[in-house]
Amino acid sequence: MNRNLSLRHFRAFVAVAKTGSFTVAAKDLFLTQSALTATIQQFEEEIGFKLFDRSTRRVNLTAEAERFEAQAEHILRQFDSAVADLESLSQGRRGHVRIAAAASVTQYFLARAMGELKRDYPDITVSLYDAASEQVERMVIQGEVDFAFASPHHPLDELIYTPLFEDRFGLLCHGQHPYARGRRALNWADLDAEGYVGFTADTGIGAFLRQHAPRQDLMAGGGSEVSNTSTLSAVLRHTGGYSVLPALAAARIGGQDLIFRPLGAPVLTRQVSLVTRKLRSLSPGSELLVQYLLRTLRNTPVPDGVRVLAKP
Repeated sequence: MNRNLSLRHFRAFVAVAKTGSFTVAAKDLFLTQSALTATIQQFEEEIGFKLFDRSTRRVNLTAEAERFEAQAEHILRQFDSAVADLESLSQGRRGHVRIAAAASVTQYFLARAMGELKRDYPDITVSLYDAASEQVERMVIQGEVDFAFASPHHPLDELIYTPLFEDRFGLLCHGQHPYARGRRALNWADLDAEGYVGFTADTGIGAFLRQHAPRQDLMAGGGSEVSNTSTLSAVLRHTGGYSVLPALAAARIGGQDLIFRPLGAPVLTRQVSLVTRKLRSLSPGSELLVQYLLRTLRNTPVPDGVRVLAKP
């Protein structure tokens, strides 16, 4: 295309070709007739041939212009469609969001927020990855996900951590276990190494406890370990052992037969945060999902031991 031509020339040409009238086309384009005539003349001068044969009653396409009309319409359709797509993206009506989060966060908050977003914005799609906190931080830094939900063990300078909720650690065991039947508060000093089922070091819970738990003798290894909470629930139900984990994770796998009791002296909590990358704006779709999640956090009943920190 000649550099002196623009979409203005194409729109003028198509409008006159469709209506067969400079007068009608000028009204459709909100131009004066003289301005439209000048635009068509510029077009003709640039391409080197006439576009229209003018008669007293109607304007007709020349043979060359007839061959070009379909191409001009196609160019305008493609451009208008591209602009509409950009507007949809900018307004959050369309797009793809990639998130990483722990399964407990997904079950209690994120899945509900995703459902409400899908209801209101059906053209926004989501990819959700289940990963431990250290993996999550790497995925955000490398751009594999747009944002994540994680408990920052070693906060990284490249990331921003916005607190969402605080999650207290406690003991989970079968309802028939001695720890489940006691009435007094349960403390870390009460725990016996016998029957303890830990989390492997490559899990978010396991890494956190190895760094922060008051009873490092329990975390040192040598006993049974699992790599996810689903496996833990089966192990506890069949072995009669116990484990230590956050309240939200315990609520996800607990039930009438598994009892969660908060641990004290001292109280140990983890903070789950929205993790984003510094100097990198979220897409409109991502911003929308974050807003839906914050609303879900404020409106969803939380298990005992969970305290919402996100500001209204």
